[in-house]
Parts: sequence; structure tokens; C-alpha cells
Amino acid sequence: MSPSAATIDQRPPAIFLTGPTASGKTALACALADRFPVELVSVDSALVYRGLDIGAAKPDAATLRRHPHALIDIRDPSDPYSAAMFREDALRTLHEINERGRVPLLVGGTGLYFRALEQGLAPMPSAQPEIRARLQAEAGRDGWPALHARLAQIDPVAAARIRANDAQRIQRALETIESTGQSLTELHTAARVSARIPFRVLKLALVPADRAELRERIARRFDVMLAAGFLAEVKRLRARADLSPDLPALLAVGYRQAWEYLDGACDEAVFRQRAIDATRQLAKRQMTWLRGELDARTFDPDCAPGAAVATAIALFLGC
Repeated sequence: MSPSAATIDQRPPAIFLTGPTASGKTALACALADRFPVELVSVDSALVYRGLDIGAAKPDAATLRRHPHALIDIRDPSDPYSAAMFREDALRTLHEINERGRVPLLVGGTGLYFRALEQGLAPMPSAQPEIRARLQAEAGRDGWPALHARLAQIDPVAAARIRANDAQRIQRALETIESTGQSLTELHTAARVSARIPFRVLKLALVPADRAELRERIARRFDVMLAAGFLAEVKRLRARADLSPDLPALLAVGYRQAWEYLDGACDEAVFRQRAIDATRQLAKRQMTWLRGELDARTFDPDCAPGAAVATAIALFLGC
């Protein structure tokens, strides 16, 4: 084999299309599926659940008939789904698409899922009840922001990704440090070395330049969801005896706020604003993650990016 041949990446191609919520990812992915030999794969932690439709902005039935998406509606909301499960399902799906002679186009906004697929996940230690109980007691006395500050001293990279009141993730990060002697960042770095994705990836990101317009679009879209029957959807979920608001599916943005409203925690106007604010915060976190994706090609969704994205894909695929 010649030296030049040895340096050619022989892995099959895959395309990542991501961006913040309400940036037009689905519409663009469907347009690309009409043009290129791709099959769509959803990368969204809410769309995996059946019954989370309106509030999760799931593509409607007509869209899914024309443009099927793998990894949508694969789980009941009573059955929690994780990033590790996604990685296993996604890798299997990617290989199946490749075997059909087509290219997987992964579309969505769940950064954790994209990272898990591309970089792998560190094997996490089993839960340590004694450590967990002590951390919870300390949080009860000092507050979770104090424990977040402690985490920031030990593992600033992980602390930057975790909100100061995210009890579950702060607890898990500190518990991991105490039980293994290693930080989450150290464990994840080791996982990346051993879990390279067996595909060569083109990363495309829709990054709005006009953040104010994105914020307004989020509000308009939520009002459309309300008009389409979002609260009736949540009432159907609440009617199930096997569902509770602490399940991961029902902690999704919008669903959490709707459940609280239907519990009588606030009036409708406050509920609407809380849901919109939570969605805007989600978009902000997604934009922060995208800034760290230095190998992604970025496009402004408000500037008709379809032609430029298509050109990038054509060059990548050599077609």
C-alpha cells in the first residue's frame, strides 16, 4: 500500500446536522433527504418517547411517512432511556444504513447523544448509597450551589457543563470522584481514546446569528403547540397511573412546566412564560455546546442555508 493510500480515511461516511431548538433542523434534513442518498436518524432525547409529540416538536405523521426517522418513538415514557442506550442503538442503525449502501444523516439537538456517539461514554461506577446520602445531607445544609462550587475546584470542565442547581448531575459527579478517585473529565477523556466512532463524520451546525429572533421564534412555536393541543397531550400522560413527573421523559422542557401547571402550581400565563423561558435556556445551552464543536461547519438558519449545506455534503460525499 502506498503512503498516500494508507492515509485515506476508509471509514464509511456519516453526517451530523445539529443546532439549537427551533432552528429548522428537521425541515432542512427532509430537504436534504430528497436530494442525497441519505437516511435520517433522530438525535433527540424527547423524540425517543411515544406520546411526546406536540410538546417535543416531533415531525408529524405525514412528514415521517415521506421521510422516516430512525430512533423516534422507540420507547414508552415509563421506560427511561440513556445516552449509553442511544449510542448502542445509533451505532447499530448507522451500520444497517451503510449496509444498504446509503449514508446516515443524524439530525437533532441533544448534544450529549452526539458526544456519546462520537466519543464514547466512560463506564460509570455503581451507585454508592453511603456517599450519596452524605452528599444529599450536605446539600440540605449548604445548598447545591455550594456543592457545585466544590465540584468546580476539582473538575472545572464538568462544572462548566452542569448548572449550579442540577442536583442529580452534581451529586453524580462528586460521587464519582469520591468512589473512583477520578473526575468525570478524566473518565470521559479515557473513553474518547478507546471509542472512536467507526465512521468519518461531516458536522453541520445551524447557528442563528440573530439570537433575538431565535428567542421570538421559540415563543411563537410554543404558542402554536398550545393551540395544537399540547395541554391535552400532557393530560393524557397524567391519566396513566404508571407515569410520574420525575421520569426523564416528563422532565423534558415544556412537559415539566405543563405538569406543574396542571398540578395547580401556577396560572396559565405563568406556565406559558416558564415553558418559553425554559426552552430559551435550553437553546442557550445548546449554543454553548456548539461553540465547543470546533470541527463543525456553521450556517445561519435565517440566511437560507440549504444551498450551502448541500454543497458541503456534495463535496464530502464526492457527488
